[in-house]
This record gives sequence, structure tokens and C-alpha cells, in this order.
Amino acid sequence: MKYVLVTGGVVSGLGKGVTASSIGVVLKACGLRVTTIKIDPYLNTDAGTMSPFEHGEVFVLDDGGEVDLDLGNYERFLDIKLTRDNNITTGKIYQSVINKERRGDYLGKTIQVVPHITDEIQDWIERVAMNPVDGKEGPPDVCVIELGGTIGDKIFSSHNDSGIFDAGDIESMPFIEALGQFSYRVGPGNFCLVHVSLVPVLNVVGEQKTKPTQHSVRGLRGLGLAPDILACRSTEPLEENVKAKLSQFCHVPDQRAHEAILKVLDLQFVDKVPREPKLAEWTERASKFDKLKSTVKIAMVGKYTGLSDSYLSVLKALLHASVAMGRKLVVEWVPSCDLEDSAAKETPEAHKKAWKLLKGAEGILVPGGFGDRGVQGKILAAKYARENNVPYLGICLGMQIAVIDFARSIMKLPGANSTEFDPDTMSPCVIFMPEGSKTHMGATMRLGSRRTYFHATACKSAKLYDNARFIDERHRHRYEVNPEMVPEFEKAGLSFVGKDESGRRMEIIELPSHKFFIGAQFHPEFKSRPGKPSPLFLGLIAAASGQLETLLQPSSNIVNPNPVPRYTGPIVPKKTMYQKGHAKKPLDSLVNGYFANGNVIHT
Repeated sequence: MKYVLVTGGVVSGLGKGVTASSIGVVLKACGLRVTTIKIDPYLNTDAGTMSPFEHGEVFVLDDGGEVDLDLGNYERFLDIKLTRDNNITTGKIYQSVINKERRGDYLGKTIQVVPHITDEIQDWIERVAMNPVDGKEGPPDVCVIELGGTIGDKIFSSHNDSGIFDAGDIESMPFIEALGQFSYRVGPGNFCLVHVSLVPVLNVVGEQKTKPTQHSVRGLRGLGLAPDILACRSTEPLEENVKAKLSQFCHVPDQRAHEAILKVLDLQFVDKVPREPKLAEWTERASKFDKLKSTVKIAMVGKYTGLSDSYLSVLKALLHASVAMGRKLVVEWVPSCDLEDSAAKETPEAHKKAWKLLKGAEGILVPGGFGDRGVQGKILAAKYARENNVPYLGICLGMQIAVIDFARSIMKLPGANSTEFDPDTMSPCVIFMPEGSKTHMGATMRLGSRRTYFHATACKSAKLYDNARFIDERHRHRYEVNPEMVPEFEKAGLSFVGKDESGRRMEIIELPSHKFFIGAQFHPEFKSRPGKPSPLFLGLIAAASGQLETLLQPSSNIVNPNPVPRYTGPIVPKKTMYQKGHAKKPLDSLVNGYFANGNVIHT
């Protein structure tokens, strides 16, 4: 097994994840099988309970693992399937060591960071790196490891402006020590360290400065890790004299990345590894993107519109689909709060701007979310799309609010709501999951890959999935459409074309008479890839750009994810019990009138 470690220095946010993903793509293009590990030196055991403002979106894996967006990048760009074990956090390591100590594995010894924590880190890396992630048997050839945090920060002293240097984030120290030991453990020719650093440009003189990188490398060496390659970020391409200076003072070669990595890993003369990576597909895709002229404008309606990383997978899925449909993507960020009636009085200019952006869009997307802030604005966005025949895609909460709007506007139930937002609603069209937990937030949702069966063969969703009988998509939610109200919805004209194996969980909704109005309880964005756009996102872009009819023709080249027979088992069980709470005046069709309210993650 060969290992490539990616670290970062000087400042955070330089793009270690992008660098690690790119290295993986290049090595894969050289014929190597690649896996990846992300190390997050925080105490959380997963990213599920953290606000998007902390680490961006929460990316969900097939096995239900909740990780940060870097693992999503690895899956997207390498087209592999990772597990929660590919994400190592301080919390997981400490928990594992404590469990071993409780079992008596350490025979009564004093448990210390060195060697017990550091050994556990190394064992974890070595074990997980051997797991195949590309659907083939046998271990991968290379494991790319990203170490989160920053190493070798410069700290200026008020008494000495020359500065002193520390090791970076203190929580990274056990991992730095472990990886230093690991480089000796796997031996020469099996370990390559790529250090991502900043080369700032001072506006006063316009000169690229190398000192921060030099100091960062010096700090890294002081911790027992010597970089083999520098990946330097700057506002402009590095000048030749700057490259030469960094090469000389940091003791790294100045040459092409893939050749340097293959050389360090003793792979440059291996027969199965070509000297030049086969990147024709990526090159063609980039060339196609550069030539795009016609645009497609999509309104993204959410509450984290000020932080695009909160919706990174959604943005990437839109981009994948727009390139496939030959359109340049234009995303209009619409804060859902600004669409609400209250905003017309409190912030009239923002209200006017939000509605102008919404009405000027060719398609509307409402992504997933938690909490009641901005929900009324999302409902208004779904209503506008429905009434004006504007292509609409609602994901998770985006599907739920479309159901709420339909109940209020078409079924004339003005108090219709989700019990997440109104526990006492008399028309609870969205309710708490029967098996959900009201007392614990982390990992208590319906998480990971779940199966959806199509119950209508002529619907747009089934056609977009190439008439598959069922599909497997990833979920992350606590609330779902009330199954007892489904007959009333269907009678009023809302189609539930996708359901789970029991027929009690509503997975996909459609308005048959609409140009394109689809809601999905799952998150299709998590499985979208640059060369394999998500079918539902493809449908939205096609509808928004006037190409849906052509796309839905049988000759269209849409990947069929599950070419299997249609499900013919039982559709609806007789009774379902829901957890605590109740409506003041339950509908006649409800089972015992019981509903539930649960915790939210972010408000």
C-alpha cells in the first residue's frame, strides 16, 4: 500500500480537499486504484450535529455516515463509495481507545496519547486503507490522506516582529505525531507528503512572497514530517524565480506533480502505471464547459444563502446537469426569509429584490434544511412555481413544503403544516418519523441509502431514471409526509410516484399537469458525479432550458442505476403508530390522531 498525505500550512481554507481530490484523480488516471481518508481533529464523532457555518454541508454516505464536504469531493471526483470509517475524528479515536481500555485490551496499563492514541490512529489508517471502494476485489494501490487543520502557523510577538512558530492547531498534534511514526512504519517508497501552502502577494509591491511557506515547512520539519511536494496557492500562477526559490529553500523538486508523486512512491517504472495520466475525459469536459454560451438561471431558495458551502453538493449537481445539457449555470441566491410577507414591512428592499430574483429564474430549487426560520418563504416559492408553471425541484424539506403548499392552496386547509413547525396543527401533512428520537440529535435520523420503488411508470421521475423499477438514494431527515393523508392528496391531484418498500413512506411527488414539478424526500445531489449527473437535477435543468421533452425520449443516454424488476409486494400496512403529541382536532383519516414533534439541528 502506498500513502499520500496532504497537509496545510500558514492559513486554513487553502484547498487541501481540492488538492487531495485532484491528486486522487491524477493517480486514478495513471491506472492506479485509489481510496482516501479524511482526518478531522475535532471531538465530534461525525459532522451531523454541526452547523453548516462550521464545516459547510453535511455529506451523507451510503452507510449513513455524516461527514464534511471534503469526503463528498472525494466521492464526486474519484467516483468511489466511501464509508464512515474513511472519516477519522479525534472523537472516534478516543472513543475506540476508551472502549479497548474498558475491555481490558491494554492489560491495566496507563493509557497515554503516545503510544495508545497514536497507535490507534495508525492502525485505523492501515485497516481502512485496505478496503476496496471502486467495486472491485482486492485492496487499492494508493490511499490519499487529508489531515485537517493547519501546521506551522506563524504567530507574531508584540516584542519581536520576527515571529515565533507553533505546531498549528493543538488538536492536530496526536495525528501529526502518529503520521510521523507512520511514515517510518510503512517505509521509504511508500509515503509521500504534499504540503499545501500560501504564497501571498503584497498589493504595495505586487511581489509573491515565499517566507510564509518557508516558515511553514520549517515548522513541519520540526515536527518530524518532511514535505516531498509543495502545492502553493496564490492569486496568480507562480513565477519561475519563486518556484526556484521555494525548491531551493524548502528542499523540494520543481517538477510536474504526478511525476514527482510516482517517483517518491517508487511507481515511475511500474509497467501498469503509464507515465502520462489519461485525462482525455476531464479535458473534454473542461473544454465543453469553457465553450458554453447559452445560460440557464436557477433560483436557489434557502436560509444559508450567504454560505455557498452549505449547499455545495446541490451546486455541484446543478453544474453537472447544466454542462450535460449544454448550458452555463447561473445561480440566483434567494434568502427564503426575504420572500415572506413580514419582510415586506421590515426590509422592503430585500423583499422586492428576492421576489425579482425568483420571478426572473427559469427554474426554482428548494434544498433540504432544518428549523422553521424562512419556511414560509420556501412555501411561497413552491407556490409561485406551481401556479406559474415554473420548473421546480424540492429536496427533502423542499418536498415537504411543496406538500404543505398543496394542502393549503388546493385542498383548502389553511392550517396545514409540518409538526416540526406547528406541533398542534389540525392538518398535519408532515409528521415526525415513527422510529425517530426526540431526545438525541446525532445520527438519529433516517440516514444513508434507502430504496425507492416507482408506483407510476409514465411519470417524469421514472423516465428520468430510465424507467428503473426502483432506485437507491441517500436520505437525511426526521420528518416525512403523513401517510394517512396521502389518499386525500392524490384525490386532489398530487401524485406520490415513489414510495419505500412498505408503501407508507412517500419518496417522490409530482404534479402531472405541470411542466416539471418534482419533490424528493431523499438527497439526489449526493450521488451526482461530473460525468454522471443526477437524473432529477438533469430533469430540472432540461425543463428550465426547454429541453425536457427531448431528454425524456427513449433514445436519451440516461444511466439506469437499477435495471431490476418492478416491486410487486404489499403496498400499505394496516396500521402505523406515531410517537407522542397530538393535534387539537385530528382528521378522520388519522390513525388514533397521534403525531410527534422532534428536535431540530439548526434554526
